Amino acid sequence: MNYDVACITNKGGKAVNEDSVWVKQFPAGIAVCVADGLGSHGGGDIASRAVVDVLETQMSNSGYSEDSLIEKWFHDADNSIVSLQTPQMPMKSTGVLLVVENANAKFAHVGDSRGYMFSANKVLAQTLDHSIPQMDVFRGNITPAEIRFHDARNQILQALGAGGKAEITHLRAPGQRDAFLLCTDGFWEYVYEEEMEIDLLKSESAAQWLSYMISRLSSRVPDDHDNISVIAVICG
Repeated sequence: MNYDVACITNKGGKAVNEDSVWVKQFPAGIAVCVADGLGSHGGGDIASRAVVDVLETQMSNSGYSEDSLIEKWFHDADNSIVSLQTPQMPMKSTGVLLVVENANAKFAHVGDSRGYMFSANKVLAQTLDHSIPQMDVFRGNITPAEIRFHDARNQILQALGAGGKAEITHLRAPGQRDAFLLCTDGFWEYVYEEEMEIDLLKSESAAQWLSYMISRLSSRVPDDHDNISVIAVICG
């Protein structure tokens, strides 16, 4: 299996980019991660970088896709962030990791950075946010699309840097997957799932897919919009 990968991360309308991204290809597959430092806590850029640094180290040392290992990697990232915290800078981060090994694909995530799996150019599965708005979806109070406009949009319930309390959620989906997308909320707030599908259908590469979606986003964001990070993977 070959993987065509494209990645964008930038500070958007903010002074600092508090997102971090990571891509690693290995003989049997690929691993990619997006992490979003929580800016209101200070040091978000340090926290998100700690997440991807731990994943790089751990994946180099211990192999790949067993759930128990992935749990350990996330807990190690949590501990790394805690070790960097100060009373003035209680930094935290989201994280979403995709591992594809021998055609077996899985996500693990904490927070509201998202992962999407596509099959036949349609969303087959996506991670569910650890957030107040997502809880309102579970209760039937709002639709998934309404998360983007919820009054508590930025209130997440799980984050790395919480001292071992973060809940790591795993996601697999049956069947053939032909593309993946990982992104922070600065991206998915402005690009709808049906638009991701439309742009994937007409794309010949991961870079072209990203270009179409970023064009949509650029026409919608306010001047002070959040950091933007997204990784697109097309399987070939």
